[in-house]
Amino acid sequence: MNIGAGFSIFCNSVWLIDGCKTISMTEGNSMASVAPFNGILYNPEVIPSMGDVVAPPYDVISPEAQKLLHERHPNNVIRLILGRDEAGDAPGNNRHTRAAGWFESWQEAGVLKQDDTPAFYLTRVTFTVDNATYTRYGLIATVKLEPFENGVILPHEQTFSTVKSERLELLKLCKANFSQIFSIYSDPELALFDTLLKAAESMAPIMDLVDDNGETHHLWRFTDTALLAEVTSAFADKCLYIADGHHRYETALNYRNWLAETDPSFDETHPANGIMMYLCAMEDPGMLIQPTHRVLQSLGAENIAAFRAALPTYFDVAAMAAGENCRDLTAEMAKQASDKGTVSLGVLLDGEADALLLTLRPGVMDELFADDLHPTLRYLDVSVLTWLLLNKLLGLTAKDLDNPDVITYTSNAGDAAEQVRSGAAVAAFILNGTRMQQVIDIAEAGEIMPRKTTYFYPKALTGLVLNRLTR
Repeated sequence: MNIGAGFSIFCNSVWLIDGCKTISMTEGNSMASVAPFNGILYNPEVIPSMGDVVAPPYDVISPEAQKLLHERHPNNVIRLILGRDEAGDAPGNNRHTRAAGWFESWQEAGVLKQDDTPAFYLTRVTFTVDNATYTRYGLIATVKLEPFENGVILPHEQTFSTVKSERLELLKLCKANFSQIFSIYSDPELALFDTLLKAAESMAPIMDLVDDNGETHHLWRFTDTALLAEVTSAFADKCLYIADGHHRYETALNYRNWLAETDPSFDETHPANGIMMYLCAMEDPGMLIQPTHRVLQSLGAENIAAFRAALPTYFDVAAMAAGENCRDLTAEMAKQASDKGTVSLGVLLDGEADALLLTLRPGVMDELFADDLHPTLRYLDVSVLTWLLLNKLLGLTAKDLDNPDVITYTSNAGDAAEQVRSGAAVAAFILNGTRMQQVIDIAEAGEIMPRKTTYFYPKALTGLVLNRLTR
């Protein structure tokens, strides 16, 4: 199986990769830089079961999961990424200061151990979606930070200042990357991962575990200098797109800028010039983008009736049974979108047994929103939902869309439908997944997608490798 990938980065400087070694990157045309690094890993002699100490990214951890992870193991990475607030917390004693203390004490106790040699780390995750099994490969490496305006590393979603300020406080105290930024790049031949998998054939993985979702993870470490150079050069002509971790990436930029202003010793060799990333080829067969569905929690019956009556003006409307977990509905939505090259959405309304299959009529978004939306955004499923259905037809505001008493979000279509059927919600909006090319087109146009547009599944696991940002 040919699973490999090339990766694009802009190379124009010499920078520190592990606090004690520097790597010279070839001068290039304003491209980014990728490098091996001395990762910090859980010590298998102390932590024999890695499944006990890993966690999802902090932003998808519910309060219930946070509690469970804290109770699972005293060294679970949850204590570093999302510690619990405690009575009596103050500026000098809070979950962030406790995280910094845990990080240092775990290293001193040998729970965490830094590799002596710079390395790239290959990950493999095997998972199941709709009864189909997939495998996705990712490379954990450090990448030189670049402002978005440089066009080197591109975002696709909006971020929020409150989240970034909280993450910056944690970063200032811990001085480390605990989670990777999930980024993608194009490599149609998948050549790099083919090379890495061949190298891995003669090596046992240094880590394997099964997470709470039943997904299997393996990790390999590569330190051969020739292979490291080959990997670095493979990324020398490509562009990176952030799939998940926009807040953490912008926080890292803010941290670097803060150090530059406050630390007289800060220079281009400081490790805070880089960030740990999880790099995946967008052509990998295991690269899936799941949709995030919307559930309308409250709205007057008269509004719903008017909404229902207005739909035929903009859509071809067909009633159909949604099927178990909405599988029949989502299958027909995908077929309509593919056959007709347009947007197809599903709607379930309180009091109606059948779902509504909505197929957007030609030219609707151009006519309505030519002055408001860039062409790359106009026919994005989430744009049609947000601008036409939610804003125009239902009268919801941007404030409403951030209010969980009005609307909630879920990646489970069956759960969204059940909330309506049970009477807990008044409507559910079921979407097709965003296509990879849409993500790229929008990022390259300098546009930003609405919130909750993409859900790259599964998210990169936290705790496999950590990255210290001190000399």
